Amino acid sequence: MVHTIKPKVTLVGAGPGDAELITLRGLRALRSAGVVLYDALINEALLEEAPATAPRLFVGKRAGKHRYRQEQINQLLVQSALLHGHVVRLKGGDPFVFGRGHEELTYVKKFGIEAAVVPGISSCIALPELQGVPVTRRGQSESFWVLTGTTRRGTLSEDVALAAHSTATAIILMGMRKLREIAALWSSYGRGNTPVLVIQNGSLPDERRALGRIDNIADRVEAAGMGAPGIIIIGEVAALHPAFEQLTTFEKQEHL
Repeated sequence: MVHTIKPKVTLVGAGPGDAELITLRGLRALRSAGVVLYDALINEALLEEAPATAPRLFVGKRAGKHRYRQEQINQLLVQSALLHGHVVRLKGGDPFVFGRGHEELTYVKKFGIEAAVVPGISSCIALPELQGVPVTRRGQSESFWVLTGTTRRGTLSEDVALAAHSTATAIILMGMRKLREIAALWSSYGRGNTPVLVIQNGSLPDERRALGRIDNIADRVEAAGMGAPGIIIIGEVAALHPAFEQLTTFEKQEHL
């Protein structure tokens, strides 16, 4: 019997890191994959959920080091679908939150290939939540902004300056290397006392976090040996972290 290949691409959000934080729909897609193209920030334990016969191809990007250019990834999606049938494009967090997912979806559809998206749990909400910090709280924060810290030109996003004027919770992804610059911006607007939570490797066994205020958070992160990738949460809600009261007591003792 001749089996006709039915090309299909499914963009699957793998969640913030913990393999158990993928959705049921995402898991079902992964288990039916003919080939998996995966990013750097996914939990590689998820690759074990794909059929043993399905090739796994790493197409991730880390800090400007790209194994494949985005144009090549787009082409690989089409080629893999025509060759293997069902392509699962496994992406960290949610495919449409700073993930180039929509670009990939648009490219695939140009070739008449069926395409679908499975939303993922985004780190911007999940990681502070797992630390006991809500991104909004009645009477403290009426909204939250999700921003990229670094533009494609390598500069600090202009939106960060707009967020520094707002009372909204600012959640900054891809900003760890610009933390001092970000903190200096907030301080320049007289907001040096604003609480901050920084999380690295969120939801994973080696998760690390630093608590502080705008004026000292960069030093605390450096002292903790934290680096990229990470997530920065700026706003009054960061003071709701269970350890923040203890931190405040310590700060008072420092000034005695």
